[in-house]
Amino acid sequence: MKQISSDKGAPAVNTRFLGTAAMLAASLCFSTGGLLIKLIPWNPLAINGVRNLIACLVIGLYIRILGHRLKFNLTVLMGAVSMAGVTTLFAMANKLTTAGNTIILQYTAPVWIVILMFLFFGKRPDRRALLSILFVLTGILFFFFEGLSTGRWLGDFLALLSGIFYAGVFMLNSFEKGDALSSVFFGQLACGIFLSPMVIRESDFSLPVLIAVFVLGAVQVGLAYIFFTTGTKYTDPVTASIINAIEPILNPVLVAVFYKEMLGKLSLLGAAVVICGILYYNLMSINKAGS
Repeated sequence: MKQISSDKGAPAVNTRFLGTAAMLAASLCFSTGGLLIKLIPWNPLAINGVRNLIACLVIGLYIRILGHRLKFNLTVLMGAVSMAGVTTLFAMANKLTTAGNTIILQYTAPVWIVILMFLFFGKRPDRRALLSILFVLTGILFFFFEGLSTGRWLGDFLALLSGIFYAGVFMLNSFEKGDALSSVFFGQLACGIFLSPMVIRESDFSLPVLIAVFVLGAVQVGLAYIFFTTGTKYTDPVTASIINAIEPILNPVLVAVFYKEMLGKLSLLGAAVVICGILYYNLMSINKAGS
């Protein structure tokens, strides 16, 4: 198994443990997003612009401390577009549907990873991947059936699109010329520049709102993606996305407790099917690796 060690002769650190710990920390940070966006009474585009501007400063400081050299090429640009897409669509979906629907539908990213891995790398999905895809697509149908009756189908659709962009974010380190930190930084910078000016249309700048916006940018995006880029560096895309399973569970729980927003019956059923489908794929992958 691959090991890494520091330049000062510190004990070797198992890269799998490092990747898992980083992805877990990222999930905890990410899971606050649904609640914080619900609590901020701004247009979702303004929210996303300001939170990314703050996150860009956090990531920029981290890059400077690391001495990391930013790269810019077509692959990095594709990653930046993925980053901008997932944060923007996530913010919009949270305002148009429940936070639970948003995060669960975004959590379909592993299915899109399997599809993208086939399209870009020619890696054919095996039987367990196809079965997992079937589970997830079935779960998605439950969300949209309920969305049609509640009028939240647009929010559900945007959340599903965010899952596709999220798959691209997970794959930032899979391409030879890719650089996750550069993609994240440029994606956040673009959102900050083009969307944050929309905040001038807002009227509520009370202290609780400003604190929520700061935490959303510094922790839920900035710090989360520092952990995220570290985690994806030491785990493969599908495994990294599975470790994030805590996010779609904790996110709606926080919203239910502090914002009193609950998932509908069909959405709950869809959530159970989606999570079971993704976890099935992960468990079968582990069994195959161990055999």
